Order: sequence, then C-alpha cells, then structure tokens
Amino acid sequence: MSILVIAEHDNAALKPATLNAVSAAAKIGGEIHVLVAGQGAQAVAEAAAKVAGVSKVLLADDAAYAHPLPENVSPLVVNLAKGYGHVLAAASSEGKNLLPRVAALLDVAAISDITGVVSADTFERPIYAGNAIATVKSADPIKVVTVRTTAFEAAAATGGSATVESIAGTGDAGSARFVGQELTKSERPELTQATIVVSGGRGMQSGDNFKLLEALADTLGAAVGASRAAVDAGFVPNDYQVGQTGKIVAPELYIAVGISGAIQHLAGMKDSKVIVAINKDEEAPIFQVADYGLVADLFKAVPELQQAL
Repeated sequence: MSILVIAEHDNAALKPATLNAVSAAAKIGGEIHVLVAGQGAQAVAEAAAKVAGVSKVLLADDAAYAHPLPENVSPLVVNLAKGYGHVLAAASSEGKNLLPRVAALLDVAAISDITGVVSADTFERPIYAGNAIATVKSADPIKVVTVRTTAFEAAAATGGSATVESIAGTGDAGSARFVGQELTKSERPELTQATIVVSGGRGMQSGDNFKLLEALADTLGAAVGASRAAVDAGFVPNDYQVGQTGKIVAPELYIAVGISGAIQHLAGMKDSKVIVAINKDEEAPIFQVADYGLVADLFKAVPELQQAL
C-alpha cells in the first residue's frame, strides 16, 4: 500500500526533516504521498512535489492548520490514514506530538524513533539510551512511525514531479488554541541541521564562559550545543541541549568541550561522523567514543584552537 508522510513546515518553506522521513518511506517501498496541512501553504506543497520519490502531495489549506496543533491535525491524518499502509513523520517535537495521538485514534501501536527499516512491517529503534537496538515487528494494518532523521539521508529536494491535490480539512477541533510562541533568533545554523556542532558541558563552569564556544562556533560556521548538566546549571537555554532528553544530532564534526560523556549525552551525538573531545580528565567516558581526544584545560585549549583557525 501507499505511504503517507506528514510534512513539517512553517507555511512558507518545507523543513529539511521531511526529506529524511521521505527517505525512510522509500526504504519501506511503495508509492509515497506527502500531506501538507497549513494555511497559505501552496509554496510548501510545490516544494514537496519536487522532492525525489514523491508521487502525490495532498494540500489541506485551512485556518485550523495555521499552527500545527495536534488536536486539529490528528483528525485529518486519521481520516486519510485508512487509505494507507504506513503513516510517517520525523521524530521531532512536532512529529512526536502528533503521531502518538494518531496511533491512539486508530487503535494501533505507535512505533517511535526508528533508525532502520528491515521490511515493510519490521523496524529498528534504539532502546536503553541507544545502548541496544530493538527490532520491532508490527501486525497492525496501519503502521504509524516516527523517523529519527539523523539515521536516514535526506531525499533530494529536486527531481520529483508529483501532482498537488487539494483536500478538505477537518476544521478546528475546539479543544486547544494557539496563544503565541517565542522563537530564538540566531545567525548560526539550527542545531539538528548543522554540519558542525560545538558543545559545552559542566566543565564550562558558567554561562559567561560559553562565549568561548560561541566565538569558536562562529569561526567554524557551527551551531552551539550543551550537555544536560550545563542546561540544568542554567549556563544556557534548554534548546541547546543535546542528548537523550534533548536534541539528536549527527553532524560531520562534533566538538565536545568540558563534557564528561554521560550515557544520556552520548545517546544524542554518538552518530556524529567525527567526534573531538577536550577534557582535562583523561578518564572521562567521552574519550571512549571520540575519534580525537585532547586532555587539556579547555580554558587554554579553546582560545589556542580559535587562534590557530
């Protein structure tokens, strides 16, 4: 049967995570349709139609979808899902908010955060903070799946020629309303999409010392991340957090500064292509996963690295 992929967007542009979800759908096999639920999102639908491997785009343009409230979007997805064998979305905050509701309404199991596709009904997903991989087989008629985007290459954003079909929405469910949002604005790349990430941990000692990492990140064109310990200590905001309870990243280069390497942090970054660790404790667990390790005082090493660049 066909596969329905839920597009992530801001009503103006398609978010890159959707491309990874499309790649996962391609591995399952079958015709791929993309649902764009929004308001004034014609440009998003057109962009989705160009994605390689997509054969149809369903555009539900309704004021109820101006903001992706799962209370409003889930009835739409449930109505559509009955014509599909799989419903996929990225395992982002948006996808993880939506698809469990969809699965509950369909009375099927939600299969979360998959990192591999074995067959159309069998998937791999990490458990125990990524220390083991579970192989999950579903007998449900509709598989509702969220996709760990770092585990799948992004589908090509061009090369496709899908048709765009307008469909009716299900309207406002009336159980929730959008009040507002506060967005962090930065010239640095978004953490989960950056090719280079510079992260700091408890060893940074204070929020002011993160300026060292911010300067290094700006030189490298990198995003800035942090361990949970640094976030809990109030050094940086929550949206910097990398790890099991934060963001999952897999950049080309991950630089861990003053991070001990707790299992919860490793779960969020161990798939990085190259890992560089700077820590004064040579017994720190981070060195077990690092490709390059420097046992040094970060307050000397980071400025020297910055100067060398």
